[in-house]
Amino acid sequence: MRALIVFESMYGNTHAIADALASGLRPHGEVEVVHVGKVTPAQVVDADFLVVGGPTHVHGMTSTTTRKGAVDTAGNSGGVLVIDPEAAGIGLRDWFEVLPDVQGHGTPAVAFDTRTEGPLLLTGHASKGIAARLAKHGYSVVAKPESFLVDKGNHLLDGELDRAKAWAQTALVSRFAAR
Repeated sequence: MRALIVFESMYGNTHAIADALASGLRPHGEVEVVHVGKVTPAQVVDADFLVVGGPTHVHGMTSTTTRKGAVDTAGNSGGVLVIDPEAAGIGLRDWFEVLPDVQGHGTPAVAFDTRTEGPLLLTGHASKGIAARLAKHGYSVVAKPESFLVDKGNHLLDGELDRAKAWAQTALVSRFAAR
């Protein structure tokens, strides 16, 4: 069983969540964590289970404009915010334009995001758009999209890494191991 976790991360939060999800899935099979800008079509096609996540910007997935804004914000933060070393390159929105379709195969997939704590009406969540795009490409979305929370300073809330690992061990393992 091979799981592929594809992530986009600006400040490292989504990257950390992707790694926590991997640690929850690894006891049940092979797991690879790859930044969206480095994942190959072959890796995606070869995966038995696809997990995709990214940060929430302006109520949804990042765009070229919001990614540039995140870099600018980090540059003006006096070192408080640091851009994830793998943040350069394409984001999920662009990646979905070249994602291989699996029409008829129904490879199981799940979506997650990182977002500011607060009501969804105010914060939005990228995972909703991620799940919709996965389904559009023929993936079988097998779990409700999940959000992991950051504070207003863009740092993961205490306990979110543990919650991500637990989500992988409970909600995702049964879907992953069943394949």
